Amino acid sequence: MSNFAPARVNMVEGQIRPNHVTDPALIVALESVARELFVPQGAEGFAYVDEEIRLGHGRSLLEPMVLARLLQSADIGPGDTVLDIGCATGYSTAILARMAKAVVAVESQPELVAQAVKALAATGTQAHVVEGSLVDGYPQRAPYDVIVISGAVAEVPPAILGQLADGGRLVTVVAGHHAFVRLGQARLYRRIGSSFPSVPLFETTTAVLPGFEAKPRFVF
Repeated sequence: MSNFAPARVNMVEGQIRPNHVTDPALIVALESVARELFVPQGAEGFAYVDEEIRLGHGRSLLEPMVLARLLQSADIGPGDTVLDIGCATGYSTAILARMAKAVVAVESQPELVAQAVKALAATGTQAHVVEGSLVDGYPQRAPYDVIVISGAVAEVPPAILGQLADGGRLVTVVAGHHAFVRLGQARLYRRIGSSFPSVPLFETTTAVLPGFEAKPRFVF
């Protein structure tokens, strides 16, 4: 048992379960993945606190509670193929790989890609990590049963929604539109034929992923 194992159990019992996360496969994954391997060197002591952890490059790891609630809402099954957009250092990928059949993770920052590959190998995680544009997703392996955008977006690009299989689910946080308010709304999208209805899940403050910022609006 690692020195961080008690902190991992405390995270699940103190942060995750009290927020109505009950999916058995998700609980097991959260208890088994060493999150301290996915944070910057020197920040291991903060690996299990319930807040975002800054990674540099304007990026951060989602709060454990936010990630857990998103993944539970995605209703991931053992036969699912999942796309993890903005995987950063790979923590969300490691959790997903313990719940699904196959995971493709996309990251745009070369340094974070290298960290993700190293951390995933250290945890014995099987996943396909690719370096590429986040806003493009990864159509080469589409369609996906589940897409997770691991950060906030101003809106979900149609090109990413189109990579869902029929009946597929996408979860992310849609950022608020007020300049000084970061409060966003987690949402679940589902593909039904050619339509993509969505439902609100919960409110949270989450950093917007690069490339997913709101487009400037011209006023005449």
